[in-house]
Amino acid sequence: MNNKNTPASRSGRVAVVLFLLPFELLGRKTLTTLEHIGAVMSLQWQATLWMWRALTNRKVRVGKAAMVSQLCRIGVQSILIVSLVSGAVGLILALQLAPPLDDFGQREKLANIISVAVLRELGPLIGAIVLTGFAGASIAAEIGTMVVSEEIEALEAHALNPVRFLVVPRVVAATIAMTILGVLSSFMAIFAALLVSVLVLDIPFETFVKNILIQSDVVDFWTGTVKGAVFGMLIGIIACTNGLKVSGGAAGVGRATTFTVVECVVSIVVADLIFTTIFFALDLN
Repeated sequence: MNNKNTPASRSGRVAVVLFLLPFELLGRKTLTTLEHIGAVMSLQWQATLWMWRALTNRKVRVGKAAMVSQLCRIGVQSILIVSLVSGAVGLILALQLAPPLDDFGQREKLANIISVAVLRELGPLIGAIVLTGFAGASIAAEIGTMVVSEEIEALEAHALNPVRFLVVPRVVAATIAMTILGVLSSFMAIFAALLVSVLVLDIPFETFVKNILIQSDVVDFWTGTVKGAVFGMLIGIIACTNGLKVSGGAAGVGRATTFTVVECVVSIVVADLIFTTIFFALDLN
């Protein structure tokens, strides 16, 4: 007698399938994520090789005009929004920290906390998140539209490497822009905290500046600057990777833009965590 199709056997197979389904979905998602990370790293390696060739061989051009154009579009046009958001964060920090410090009679120490928090963490982090929404999504949409309209295939048909002429200028521009914007973000946050401290919290200007100079060190500035450069590189390379992988027309461009913002924010936070762990291990905090 065949027992394979009995209700008990069918329910058993269903139970096994339901039990294994979460593991299958997890494995599929893991493989997709690893494949995407590999694509990002591969594109970064190709872009690095082209930059090295451009630096060592004058005959190799990587589109300097495009690089300047992207630097203006990514960096210059982001100055206002980065300054606004960073200044608002500085005001919030000052107003939120004042009451707890009053409980210990240490309101003037507000400058010590803000300077370290902003220079090491919040300055480059805020600038990177703002730049992700402002420029990262734009880069992905721009390159994705070129893929959909077959402009990438036209470049390849004319023996023009897309990585050389499209990716390298955008990654370099994003890295340089984010390095500068990270410094600007830190300055605006501290300046806004200084204004509210002097005008609202009755902390003398000299005391605020003195505490910043006492608490902060050159290493705090450089750690924030290095983070900003790495964050900019991540934004540029992730946006370019998602743009080049677009398929499915306009809907694909929309998906690439959304994925770019999400992936950039996650990668920035993870990179910040790695940097903080390394600096803590090296006793640089």
